[in-house]
Amino acid sequence: MRKYRNVPTKVDGIRFDSKKEAARYSELKLLEKAGEIGLVELQPAFKIEINCKKICTVIPDFAYVEHGAKIGVDGLVVRTIEDVKSPATRKNPTYRLKKKLLEAVYGIEIREV
Repeated sequence: MRKYRNVPTKVDGIRFDSKKEAARYSELKLLEKAGEIGLVELQPAFKIEINCKKICTVIPDFAYVEHGAKIGVDGLVVRTIEDVKSPATRKNPTYRLKKKLLEAVYGIEIREV
């Protein structure tokens, strides 16, 4: 039995961990077609290293660039990072720690949907 009772679902030949995540992917593809967002990326990986020691890897569900996105201090376009989470998953201590590490190390805030 799956931990949070999610049902794996396939869309466009891609397996998603839940129906909710698959539905969000479909929404993002429609927004991309409409020109509202671009450069949709599935499961971008962010290595968390402190003092040259790998701590963990944070893998949110999606990354994309919104139309009219800002340019960051590094000169790169600021991407939106999303994670599809249920209320139960949001309370998971490991998830909460990784979310905080991503913000502390990269200055990236995860948008939860």
